[in-house]
Amino acid sequence: MKLNIKNISKFSLALVLIGGTLSSCTKDFEDYNKDNTGLTDEDLKADGQDLVLYFRNAQMAIYNFSGAGDPNSYQTQQNLNADVYGGYFMSPTPFNSGQNNLNYAMVNGWNGEAFKVLYLDVIKSIDKLQKNDLAETYPALWGSAIVIKVAAASRVTDIYGPIPYSQVGTSNTIPYDKQSDLYNSFFEELDKAAEYLNSYKADSPMAAKIDQIDLVFPNTDNQVRFKNWLKIANSLRLRLAIRLVKIDPQLAKTQAEKALDPANGGIIETNSENFKITVPTDGTYSNPLWFISKNWADTRINASLASYLVGYDDPRTSKYMSPVAKDPITTTFAGKYIGIRTGAEGIEKDNYQKLSALNTEGTTPTFIASTAPILMTAAEVYFLRSEAALRGWAHTGGTAQSLYEKGVETSFSQWGVTAGLSTYLNDNTRKASAYVDPFNAKNNAESPSSLTIKWNDGATNEEKLERIITQKWLAIFPEGQEAWSEFRRTGYPRLFPVVVNNSGGLIDSKIQIRRLPFPQNEYNTNAVEVQNAISLLDGPDNGGTRLWWDVNKGNF
Repeated sequence: MKLNIKNISKFSLALVLIGGTLSSCTKDFEDYNKDNTGLTDEDLKADGQDLVLYFRNAQMAIYNFSGAGDPNSYQTQQNLNADVYGGYFMSPTPFNSGQNNLNYAMVNGWNGEAFKVLYLDVIKSIDKLQKNDLAETYPALWGSAIVIKVAAASRVTDIYGPIPYSQVGTSNTIPYDKQSDLYNSFFEELDKAAEYLNSYKADSPMAAKIDQIDLVFPNTDNQVRFKNWLKIANSLRLRLAIRLVKIDPQLAKTQAEKALDPANGGIIETNSENFKITVPTDGTYSNPLWFISKNWADTRINASLASYLVGYDDPRTSKYMSPVAKDPITTTFAGKYIGIRTGAEGIEKDNYQKLSALNTEGTTPTFIASTAPILMTAAEVYFLRSEAALRGWAHTGGTAQSLYEKGVETSFSQWGVTAGLSTYLNDNTRKASAYVDPFNAKNNAESPSSLTIKWNDGATNEEKLERIITQKWLAIFPEGQEAWSEFRRTGYPRLFPVVVNNSGGLIDSKIQIRRLPFPQNEYNTNAVEVQNAISLLDGPDNGGTRLWWDVNKGNF
C-alpha cells in the first residue's frame, strides 16, 4: 500500500510514523524508550493530539493496523498462526518453500510480530498517555486505555506464556512475568479500569476530539460510551476467568461471578456494544484480513470451518466465505464451499487460491476495506454465560440452554441472517461434513465430529460444553486468536489435524500446536531473561509445550 504523504496532516503523519517506525524496529526494549515521532510531548498535547495519536494507535494495534496500513504485520501477528491453528484460515501460498508455521516448521521471523506489537504499539502508546496525565485529565478515558492494554496483553501471553509486563520500560533487559502473575495483574487492572470508568458523570470534562480518539464507540453519547467500555471490561474479565477454569477453578468462579454481577456495570448484551475497532476514514488504513485475502490471495478458508458450516447447512456460510468460482480448473466443483486443510500436502498457489476465500466479492461483500475488526461480541459473551451456567455459577441470567440459543440468535443477527434460526436450533441430525480436497486426495478426511446442533438437556456436561464451544467458535469468526485459545483450553471444536507435520517430533499432530516459541530477537537482546522465562514453562521453548492454563485433563 502506498501513502500520499502530501495529503496527511502533521499529526496524522506522526501516527503513520509511530506505526511504521516502531513496527520495523529489531530491538524491542531498546526502542521502547525512544521518541520516534520527532514531536515533543507539548506538541502532541496541543489540542488533544496526543490522544488522537497514542490512544488510536493502541486500539488499532490489538488487531494490528500498525506499519502505516501495511498488512504484513497482521499477517505474521495472527493470520499465519492463530487464524490457522484456530481452524478459520489456511494459506494457499507455500511460503519458505513449503516449510513454515502452517506445517509446524516454525519460522523464526514469523514468531515475533505479536510480541513486538504489544510493546512498541500498545504499551508504549499507553505509557505515553499515562505520562501525559490522562488519568487526571480524563479519568474515564484512562479507564478505557487500561482495558485496551489488558485486551492486548492477554492475547500475547496466550501466544507465548510468560512475557515481560510488570517491569516493561524500566531498562533494556526486562524480566518475564509468569502467566499466573499476569492473569492476577489483568484482574487487578480491570478493577482499576472499572473505578475510572465509573467516575464519569454527565458534567465530566471530555476531550474535544473524543470521536476521533475512541475508535470503539465513535459518535456516541459520552455516558453511553463509558458504560459500554465498562461492559467490555467486565466481559473481558469473564473471558479471562473462564480461561482458568481447569488450572484454578475457584479463581475462575470468583472472577466470573464478579464480571456477571449486574451491580458491577453489566456485560456486552447487544451487537451495538461489540468490541470492534473502527477503521479510520483517512484512507491510510484498511482491514488487514480483507487486504491479504483480496489483494494478495494469501489466505483462504480452513477446511475445518467449511466442514462445520457446510455440514450444518449454516445460514452464515455465505456471509463468511465465497463459493468456488467457475473456471476451466474448477468446473466440477464450482459453486461449492471448499477450504484447505491445515498443513496440506502439495500446496500450489495457482490451484489452492481458487478455493473458498473470505467473502470480499459480489454485490454485497461481508468484508470490505473499512470493515471493523471485531475483538469481542455479544454472541461470545452469551456463550461464556452459557458455560458459566453449566458450571453452576451465579448471576448468569439464564440456563445453559437458553444462553446457548441466545448466543446463536445474536450471532445470526450480527451477520444479518434473518431466517432459519428455529430450524437451525432444532436440527439434531446434521453434523460436520467430511473433507474432500479437489486437488490432492492425500488431504481428504472423515468428518471431525458427530456433534449436532440441537441442545440435549440429557447429555453429559462434557457434550454440552462441546456444543457450547463449537457454536461459540462458529460465532466469533474471524477472531482466530480467541478461537485458538479456546481450542487449546477445551479441545473443542474438533478440528482436522495438520496433514504434514514438519516439527521433527516436537509437536504432536493429534494434540496440535500449543504456543509460539519466544522471538529470536529476544534471544539476541534479552538472552538471560529468556532463559529465565523458559524455566517458567512446563517444558522447552517450542510449539509442543502447554501454557500454564492449558492443563491436560478433562473439562469437568
